Amino acid sequence: MVNGDGRHVVLVVEDEQSYQEALHLGLSVEGFAVMATGTIGEARALMSTTRPDLVLLDVMLPDGSGIDYCREITTTSRVPVIMVSARTSEVDIVLGLEIGAADYVTKPFRLRELVARMRAVLRRPPEAADVEAVHFGEVTIDLVRRRVTRSARVVELSRKEFDLLALLASRLGEVITREVCLDTLWWGLDLTDTRTLDTHVKRLRQKIEDDPSTPRHLLTIRGVGFRLDP
Repeated sequence: MVNGDGRHVVLVVEDEQSYQEALHLGLSVEGFAVMATGTIGEARALMSTTRPDLVLLDVMLPDGSGIDYCREITTTSRVPVIMVSARTSEVDIVLGLEIGAADYVTKPFRLRELVARMRAVLRRPPEAADVEAVHFGEVTIDLVRRRVTRSARVVELSRKEFDLLALLASRLGEVITREVCLDTLWWGLDLTDTRTLDTHVKRLRQKIEDDPSTPRHLLTIRGVGFRLDP
């Protein structure tokens, strides 16, 4: 939700007092409305009464795992989560992204970089609150259950494959540029080329198209990006 004065609401879940205070002050100066707490229990209470636009969630919290709470948030709501952690290994980062986090930021971080990542996440096309499923051809994308079916049969997709398909479906019939796809889905992985994106598109075509070599739905707009054509 955007509050009464037009600011995005951010819930900060961080038990280190110095970080929590710095984030509260810095994000307020940057124009966000900030709620802050140091425990998962208090975060749940705040989430039950106020729907934030974004959650900044520490991995290590005194009353539970931030990873588990991130999974809880992303499976019960559409509120994006950015994980914040002192853990810097690639395994930890990939785990955070795979369980549903929109991004993963390591400590210590620069406020300007964090704000840039937050705004990138907030710019992502949202799943419309009243739209639970998108249909095209013989394919149905269940946005709530994160399930795709084709001719009533479940299509097995990786998390990134589903996220890419859902992104394209959020603007059905419109062209989404390569830059938007990369910025939205692979922000934290420092890609130097677009081969990963092309690979995911190829895999999606193999799973949802009758003939992947001549796709009818997932179309490439040369030099621009992709369009999901109903």
